[in-house]
Amino acid sequence: MKKLLPFIWPRNSLKLQSCVFLCFFTVGLGLLVSILAPFQIGRIVDDLRDGQFSWFSIVVYIGLKSLQGDAGLFHSIQNKLWTPIRQHITQDLSIKILSNLHISSVSFHTNRKTGQVQRVMEQGANSVSSLLHQILFQIFPIWANIILVSLFAAYMYAPAFGLLILVTAIFYMNVTMAATEEIAKYDQSMTDLDENARTKAAASLANAETVKCYNAEQFELDRYKDAIKSCQQADRKSSASLNALCLVQNAIITGGLLFGSLWIGYQVSIGQLKSGDFVAFNIFMMQLFTPLHNIGTYYRMVQTNLINMETMLTLLEEDQTHKNRSNAKELQVSQGHVMFDNVTFAYNEHQKSLKGISFSVPKGATVAFVGPSSGGKLAILRLLFRFHDPLSGHIYIDGQDISQVTLSSLRQNIGLMPKDTVIFNESIYYNIHYGNVNADESQVKLAAKAVQLHDKIESFPDGYGTKVGEQGLSLSASDKQRIAIARAILKDAPITLLDTSALDPTTERRTQQALASMTKDRTTLIVTRRLTSVVNADLIFVVKDGIIVEKGSHQELMKKESSSNKGGIYYEMWQKQIHDDSDSDDDYYFENKINSKEIQCQNDSGSSTSTVDDQKSSKCQKTQTRSIHQQSKQQNPNLKHPSRGFSIQVVEVERGKKQNTPKREIQIIEVEEEMYVNRSTASHTVETIEIDEDI
Repeated sequence: MKKLLPFIWPRNSLKLQSCVFLCFFTVGLGLLVSILAPFQIGRIVDDLRDGQFSWFSIVVYIGLKSLQGDAGLFHSIQNKLWTPIRQHITQDLSIKILSNLHISSVSFHTNRKTGQVQRVMEQGANSVSSLLHQILFQIFPIWANIILVSLFAAYMYAPAFGLLILVTAIFYMNVTMAATEEIAKYDQSMTDLDENARTKAAASLANAETVKCYNAEQFELDRYKDAIKSCQQADRKSSASLNALCLVQNAIITGGLLFGSLWIGYQVSIGQLKSGDFVAFNIFMMQLFTPLHNIGTYYRMVQTNLINMETMLTLLEEDQTHKNRSNAKELQVSQGHVMFDNVTFAYNEHQKSLKGISFSVPKGATVAFVGPSSGGKLAILRLLFRFHDPLSGHIYIDGQDISQVTLSSLRQNIGLMPKDTVIFNESIYYNIHYGNVNADESQVKLAAKAVQLHDKIESFPDGYGTKVGEQGLSLSASDKQRIAIARAILKDAPITLLDTSALDPTTERRTQQALASMTKDRTTLIVTRRLTSVVNADLIFVVKDGIIVEKGSHQELMKKESSSNKGGIYYEMWQKQIHDDSDSDDDYYFENKINSKEIQCQNDSGSSTSTVDDQKSSKCQKTQTRSIHQQSKQQNPNLKHPSRGFSIQVVEVERGKKQNTPKREIQIIEVEEEMYVNRSTASHTVETIEIDEDI
């Protein structure tokens, strides 16, 4: 409660403090009215029995009743006064929790479900105001009313009447709270099962495309149906227990009311008390025990709110792994020089991701990190952004240790394009503008033009206001990537981190110019699995098992081809990737403009034309072009990738199916391709070879 007190008591608002005092004052007045109203009706009955019409007593009684109840004046005033207090508590707590979550460690977010955290935030903030409301306006008045009525009955009638009311109320509440403990177990089980059902439904909807692809609609419905059945079974048990409790509660109240009515009725009959006393006693009992019917509900709500508050406090107490040091300074970037000095890092205690690596990236240089999966490449980017801190070693930017500067200034000077493109379920404008919330509309459009997305956006009916859907489902993969790049361009940070590991070959080619715009005149660190995209990098580091095993330019690393165990890793990765990519390359380049020209080619004997031999009945001729890219790479591995200026075409000429096949003029294909990177046109002649094969 000590931690919550600053949020509960509005220290900086005299108006809200006045509202709190007025709330307590109205509660006190309500308790006084609850004593006076039954007493007043007793006086009216006595006056009428004596043949007196006391209109003033009736008016007073009606006036007192108008102040009571959920529709009474006091209740309306309390709601009016409590609303700003409730809003103050909820607002301050919600902001504090969200603020604390934003500065919590990345590992906290990766180990928790987003939906679960959001639920804890919402329910936790509401639970504080709800708990205070229940205590102040529900539980406290019940207990105060029991004590006051017991004292009043003991004074007005006899001590035994006060004792009867007190014992009945206490017995009632003890039974109620004991039974509520058992019912709470069923309620908790029902809540867990309900959350499980909601999670299943949310997961199936969030992955709607995958569900459709695998025809799994019925499977998902069956899972959801089973989850609902389990939840309803727990609900039936809870409802049955609650009904049994209500019967016991009614028996206790009825017993107390019966015994008290018989006793006071007897006192009236012998002249010890008046008829009005009998009426007043019954009004007291009804007025007292009606709220007690809800004491079990209040008790369960209090328990639930206490649990939600406790869970919420874990978010407020979440360890902020990355904090600004007490003497932290603003990062001043003039060159953009990045240096890792003997850095060691591990995500967990079982395996180190980086083992004492050191490297330097000069101003404006482009450095790539390649290597096998789980080698530690991504850890380098995450450490530079201070999503994590190294176990040992130091990271410097322009000679400043990044652990000694403020997090905000560090991240302000670094642009990031993550592996998984993050698209908010908002407009295209919002997603680009997120890179710099202080940018104006013209700057946002310039960023979109830089990635060649402006014209396409303008062609949409809503233009930049077009909603992209959950996770950007309405956009293509390349468009989402371009929006992410435009966002980073708008940020205009001197240091850029790129993780293109998830890009497929087609998307990579289509975003080449956008990536070039993003990295121009900036210190750039790239993590990728596609070597062809970083052949022009100033320096390439091959990272394996947490250490740098090779480094150099593309040309230097390709020269490390060796039969020995030392070196040659990059070369082997290159050869394997070129072989794996050949098929996917063909599909992309056939989309480009192709012009065919008929020419005659020389045969092996030097003649001017090449014909198919009509006499070969058991053979057929198959003429097939060999990939310029693949053939050239075998001759000279230092040639650039297609995306950097070369194109690939594989053309297969239909082979003859009959013996008497007429002469065919073999075509040589001239490929004219407008490249994404330099917008230049390249023409390549395709060599043809003849292959004889058995049919």
